[in-house]
Amino acid sequence: MEISRETKAAVRPALWGAAVGAVALAIVGFSWGGWMTGSAAETLATNRAATAVVAALTPICVDKFRQAADASANLTEMKKTTYSWDQSKFVEKGGWATMPGSTEPNSAVAMACAQSLGREKAADLHG
Repeated sequence: MEISRETKAAVRPALWGAAVGAVALAIVGFSWGGWMTGSAAETLATNRAATAVVAALTPICVDKFRQAADASANLTEMKKTTYSWDQSKFVEKGGWATMPGSTEPNSAVAMACAQSLGREKAADLHG
């Protein structure tokens, strides 16, 4: 069966319209529709999971710091360092950011723990 010239001429605008519509749909979907590629979704999920882990473990780190016999002195010593990186290293070296079942401190937890502790006063700690 042969397609006539008139049929081809009538179908061509429809095919172009479908192609342009598909491209427009993809642009709108990825820009404003919340669509994402599999790798972008994986990255987003990994970042959210890491954030949730830090949020869950930070109170444990703070509590371990507070329960230390010399908590007030430790807080004073930690606050002597002016940079947050140095404060998080202090928390790591003290072992407060090393969670049960782990042999290494979690640096993200140490940073969040130091930030949380930085808002406290030494007199507020029991130790």
